[in-house]
Amino acid sequence: MAKLTKEEIIASLKEMTVVELNELVKAVEEEFGVTAAAPVAVAGAAAPAEEEAAKGPSEVSLVLKAVGMQKVAVIKAVQAITGLGLMDAKKLVDGAPCNIKEKISPVEAEEHKKALVAAGAEVEIK
Repeated sequence: MAKLTKEEIIASLKEMTVVELNELVKAVEEEFGVTAAAPVAVAGAAAPAEEEAAKGPSEVSLVLKAVGMQKVAVIKAVQAITGLGLMDAKKLVDGAPCNIKEKISPVEAEEHKKALVAAGAEVEIK
């Protein structure tokens, strides 16, 4: 049997009906033990990830970069946000830069950022 070129194969595929193409795909799957659905499933799974990336992150971290001039106000704000005791909140603030809260929604992070900025802190959302 003569070896067919890619162009000849493509030309013969163009002449086939949809039903004939479907039968050909099934025959190839059976012959070689592969499935044509796998690449489609991978591409389908990638689409939601792309949509999610376009929307932005679903979880972020609130990072205290610098305390500022009103350290007591920042400690109280951190205490209110984290629910820590006064001494633990002070240790956290003294260790700046540090994560105040991790894996929170961007909306919640913005609210906490506003409270910390109002207290005089420099904050970043990552």
